Amino acid sequence: MTVSSRGFRSTLHLAMLAMLFGLGGWATSGPARAADQLTPKDIVATQIRGQGYACDNPQSASRDQALSKPDETVWLLKCENATYRVKLIPSMAAHVERLD
Repeated sequence: MTVSSRGFRSTLHLAMLAMLFGLGGWATSGPARAADQLTPKDIVATQIRGQGYACDNPQSASRDQALSKPDETVWLLKCENATYRVKLIPSMAAHVERLD
C-alpha cells in the first residue's frame, strides 16, 4: 500500500499540530496515535528524507520562532551528517535549506 505525498503531508501537519498544542490524545488509533510516540526531530527528519535529503541519526529539532509564521513553521534540524533549516507549509513540500 502506497501513501500519497499529499496524504503524508496532511498526516505530518496534523501530527505537528497535535504535538505543538498538546493534543496527542485526540485520536485513539491510526497515524495520529503513532505520531504520539514521535518527536519533532523524527517528524521533520522523515519529511526531508521523503524529499531526498540525507539525515542520518537526527540529533535535535528546534522551532525558529522568528522565521515561523501562521501556517509556515520553520525548524532547525540537526542531523549527524548535516544541519537544515526546514519550512513546513501545509499541503506542500517542505522548503529545505542545508546550512553547513
